[in-house]
Amino acid sequence: MDVMIWHNPACGTSRNALALIRHAGIEPTVVEYLKTPPSRDAIVALVARMGVQLRTVLREKGTPFAELGLGDPAKTDAEILDAIEAHPILLNRPIVATPAGVKLCRPSDLVLDLLPDVALADFVKDDGEPALRDRAIAGDDPALTAALAAAGLPTDDLAEENRRFFAYETLSGSVVGFAGYEIHGTEALLRSLVVLPQARGQGHGGAILARLSRRAFDAGARRAWTLTTTVADWLEKKGFSRIDRTDAPAAILATRQAAGLCPSSAALLARKLKL
Repeated sequence: MDVMIWHNPACGTSRNALALIRHAGIEPTVVEYLKTPPSRDAIVALVARMGVQLRTVLREKGTPFAELGLGDPAKTDAEILDAIEAHPILLNRPIVATPAGVKLCRPSDLVLDLLPDVALADFVKDDGEPALRDRAIAGDDPALTAALAAAGLPTDDLAEENRRFFAYETLSGSVVGFAGYEIHGTEALLRSLVVLPQARGQGHGGAILARLSRRAFDAGARRAWTLTTTVADWLEKKGFSRIDRTDAPAAILATRQAAGLCPSSAALLARKLKL
């Protein structure tokens, strides 16, 4: 299988994506893009294959993004390309191209979407988080319902419209948990996140949250919300902030979860979604 990765060896996410490609038995073409930056035309072609806007692949952290004013929505693609040409570090990483498509693979195990869907040995990233695959499931999936009920989480609205749910599996095929989201414009309610008892304490919750957040981003959300009575402190460590309900969008407050399925004592938290 022909695979190319635009790689930064100083980036943990990029190193993990490359390791996962090799874990699948594939030796890719590796382009260290800070040494050999892609041309403007190549960047435009990659972004077109991804089906995203050019600004989506910009990296903010550790780059001159703010200094150059690249958060300004009035910046044109030509100006953004000028900036990337002058500062290749602005191009986020890793970008992976295979016959199955092109993706900015953040989190790194998103690269599995582009590789053959076959069972592999389980894989642990260099930060200790396990690599997972996700599989879309129906809201009335019996395993999802049973897992949520056992964890004391709401199940009354699972089959209603505007919800997407996933089962999460290790690379060898063991189901470790479930989660889902609702999209309301550019706001997403992340919900129904449960790690199965036998899989707890192994980093699966963080891996599920990262994959779920990326799926919501790809569906158009740019801010994630969630409600919890038990894991607010853990969510804050993952970048969420507690929000007073009076400051939440009406669409989030109108969800079944916020309007009554979750107790009024549940903490409401939010986080900006970006790649």
